[in-house]
Parts: sequence; C-alpha cells; structure tokens
Amino acid sequence: MARLKYFSALAVITVLFTNFFPRGAIAQDSAITLYLDQAIAAAVNNNSAVRVAQLDENIAAANYKQTAAIYLPQIGFSYSVMNTNNPLNAFGFELQQKSITQNDFGTSLLNHPAGTPDFTTKLVVQQPLVNIDLLYRRRSAAKQTEIFQYNTQRTKENLLYEVKEAYLQLQLGYEAARVLEEALATADSVYVFTDNRFKQGFLQKSDVLNAEVQVTTFESNLTGAKNNIRNESDYLSLLMGVPAEKIYKTDQNATEEIFDSSSDIADTRSDFLAMQKEIEASDLMITANKMSYLPKLNAFGSYQFNDSRMLGFGASSYLAGVQLSWDIFKGNSTKNVIAAQMLERNKLAEQLTRQKDQSKLELNKARRGLEDAQFDIKQHRLAAVQAAEALMILQNRYRQGLANTTDVLMAATQLSQQKYALAQSVYTFNVTKAYLQFLTASAK
Repeated sequence: MARLKYFSALAVITVLFTNFFPRGAIAQDSAITLYLDQAIAAAVNNNSAVRVAQLDENIAAANYKQTAAIYLPQIGFSYSVMNTNNPLNAFGFELQQKSITQNDFGTSLLNHPAGTPDFTTKLVVQQPLVNIDLLYRRRSAAKQTEIFQYNTQRTKENLLYEVKEAYLQLQLGYEAARVLEEALATADSVYVFTDNRFKQGFLQKSDVLNAEVQVTTFESNLTGAKNNIRNESDYLSLLMGVPAEKIYKTDQNATEEIFDSSSDIADTRSDFLAMQKEIEASDLMITANKMSYLPKLNAFGSYQFNDSRMLGFGASSYLAGVQLSWDIFKGNSTKNVIAAQMLERNKLAEQLTRQKDQSKLELNKARRGLEDAQFDIKQHRLAAVQAAEALMILQNRYRQGLANTTDVLMAATQLSQQKYALAQSVYTFNVTKAYLQFLTASAK
C-alpha cells in the first residue's frame, strides 16, 4: 500500500510538470535580464496589433478629411477637339466661335455644312452652398476617428495584460525549475544513500530502483522546465515585436502584493466608449438620411474658349448659376434605409449593455478568484513548511534505519508538489490581479 501511495504521488507531480513544461533543454548562461517595464514599453512601441490599430486610426482620420469637400469648391479643366457636319452642331460651333456671317445663313450651307471643327478650352467650378445631410455625415465621420482612437487604447490595455501574463509565466517557469533542481538534489542524495545501504546488504534492490526512478523523473521534468523558459521567452519576444532569439530571465521572483480589488468597472472604459461613439455615429447617419429629404443649394459656373484652330482662344464665354434641387420621392428607398439604420443602432445599444453585463460578471468572478488564490497561497505556504519538516524527519529516521525508502521518496515528492503549488498560486494571484486591472481600466 505504501508503494502504491508513492507511485500515485509521483505520477501526480510528473503530470503537473510534464503538462506545464514540454521536454527539451536550455542553456541559461546567456539569459538576459528583462524588466517588466521594459517589456511593456517595447510591446507598446513594436507590437503589430498596436500598429494595425494605429493604421485604422489614421485611415479614419483620412476619411474624415475627405468630408471637407462639402465646404470646398470643385474645379475642373478640359480641352476638347470635335468635328461634325451635323447641321445643328455645325451651326452651334460657329456660334460659340463667334464667327457667323451673313453668308452662313444660306439654305445650302445651313442644310449641308462642310466638316466644322471646334477646339474648346473649358474651366468648370462647382461650389456647395447648403447640404445639411452632408454636414451630419461629416460629424459621423468625426465620430469614427474617436472610435478608432479608443480601439487603439483598448488594444494597448489588452497588450499590457498579455505582457504581464507572459512575464509572470516566465517567472513561474524559473520558480518551477528551481523547485525541480532542489527536488533533484534531494533525490540524488536519497539515491546515493540507498545505493550505499544496498551494497552493504541493508536494503533491497527495489529500493534502489525506486530512488533511481525518481531521479530520472526529476531530470526529465527539469529539462522540460528549462525548455519552457525558452518558449516563454519566444512569446515575450513576439509580444515585443523583436526576433525570437533571446532567452530572458526576470528581475525577481514572483511575490503576491496587497491589491485593492474594490474598484468597479467604469463607464469610461475605452471599449465601452468606442461602442458609445459608434452609437452616436449611427445616430448622426440616421439624422443625415432624414436631412436628405430637404432641398440642396449649390452654385456652379464655367468659363470657356472656342476656336476653329488648335490652341486657339478666339471666342470666350461664361456660364454661372445657382441650383436648388429637391428629391421629393425616391421610391421609399431613403425611408427603408433609415429603418435599417435604426435597427442597427438599437443592436449596437444592446451589444453595449450585454458587454457591460458580461464585464461585471467577469469582475465578480475575478474577485472570487483573487480571494481563492490568497487562501491557496496561505495554505500551500504552510503545507510547504510542514512537508519540508516531514522530509527532514524522515531522512533522519531513514539514515538510522527507522524509515523505509518509499516513505522518504513520497515525502520528497510531496515537498516538490507543495512548493510548485505555492508558486502556481502566486502566479494565479498576480495574473488575476492583472486581469482585474484590465477589467477596471478607464480611458485617459
């Protein structure tokens, strides 16, 4: 029964470390100390997700600048070359060229003109005056720039959380490696002592084999732990936007710090504000479509030269005016567009409400998780002290021949489990704290 208990405990810690750490090896002499502030600054400056968000922000700003066209004139220039023997057009060309004479009114010339060329140089100006719907569309475009600004901020906040989590994961990796190194040293000492006692005829071969199995298991898990440090270093490099060629070490071991978890989720959180601005932009587009029912007032003008010769500027003329246009009925298309936009707007409002409710649920869950982690830290810290004392007692008894090998191996395994569980509880506490900060962040 004692042997079964030992192998069960050994299997548990093997699963814990093997699942968390893939197999492999790493040379840590070349590890570079990375501070959390350095990792965050590098990620904010170089991460591709932030750059994409900033590009979206710039695109929205460029689209907004396009709407300045509702105030500015549009000017066009054209040069046309035409030739015709159509009676109406031929006579019109001559009129525009101001070259009509008495002889041009002959019946034969009017009905059967020869090919008549026309070279037209024309400057056209259009000036918007009153287009109320376009004013609201411009305001909606301005809201779009604010939406992407808040999206960029939320992207940075999410990246901050990811970097903290990856950094804490790296700290846990080093702590796990340290625990395994200590466990391996203990297992080695047990194996050496057991082997010596076996050679003296006081222990059985099975005791030596059990000790050897534990040494091999810890060696394998330690290799996996070191390899996982490389994996976490590569992930941090990815977040920081640098080549994944370096091995990092943290500036200090992970420790739990007092944290005030009473902060609530603010309505000014950047993702909430982005959705709120999206609702406001939708409201402005609805108003813009309603304003499209109103008349539009625009001015136009042109100045042109006509001549029968290329690059000739013989006759000049101008045309200027103001146009009042009113789309009275568009087959209910505008009405249906407004109805669809109203539904989209209501959908956005529901999504915002749901997102706030979901965030509150996550906040409460995280708070409970923080309390659980604090309790686990206290329990595992006490258990680790007790396991260390138990191992020391059993080792002393084992050297005196009062305890068997299985008991010592079980105690060593138990101590490693408790130390790792303590490190994992501290990791969980710090990650949960970072997540709470992410949930309760407020736009600046």
